[in-house]
Amino acid sequence: MPGSGAVTRNTLRQQIADALRDEVLAGRLPPGTEFTVKQIAEQYEVSATPVREALVDLSAQGLLELVQHRGFRVRIFTVDDFRGMIEARSLVVDGIFRRLAERGTAPGSGELLVSVRRRGEEARRAAQSGSLEVLIGYDLRFWRELSGLVANTYISEFLHRIRVQCWVFAVPHLQREPQLRAALWDRHSELVEAVTLADADAVRGIVRGYNEHALAWAARL
Repeated sequence: MPGSGAVTRNTLRQQIADALRDEVLAGRLPPGTEFTVKQIAEQYEVSATPVREALVDLSAQGLLELVQHRGFRVRIFTVDDFRGMIEARSLVVDGIFRRLAERGTAPGSGELLVSVRRRGEEARRAAQSGSLEVLIGYDLRFWRELSGLVANTYISEFLHRIRVQCWVFAVPHLQREPQLRAALWDRHSELVEAVTLADADAVRGIVRGYNEHALAWAARL
């Protein structure tokens, strides 16, 4: 099939990027870790080209930094960076829910809400049990699907990128947290219920509490 080589390479590129992102989010590649294209290519037993492309993609997403003559490094986010992420996230999310309150959800969103509710319940259970790695997976999918209710892929992609960066900052600190469960937000299901009922005040209150929870946690670091 014409072009099948390019398709295969692009698929491999995405698979490598996803795998490395998961390693970073799990804390197995902590901030400051350096590696080369050659090391990653040997680890995954693939050629250098899709690895280089995957690393460039992750750099564009703000997760890696190019180190001159040495390869790549997992980006180190500061507490101030985290506060900036929360502020950016807050402004966009507030706009999303204000729009939902004014215009309602996009056509066909009923089925999406069912999926969001399921993700939210899984995220809530993971948070309450202190299962950090499980929580991250469900939390990212929860917020991505929830932001999808406005049917604007630019907004969804922006928020997803910010949320991944938030987790990259938080994971190393959370893994050292003596009372992990108390540090994890678990009101996903309440938020879905408020969105389903179109209760704008409840939605704003829950989201405001979500951001305050994150900032209060960061203030203790």
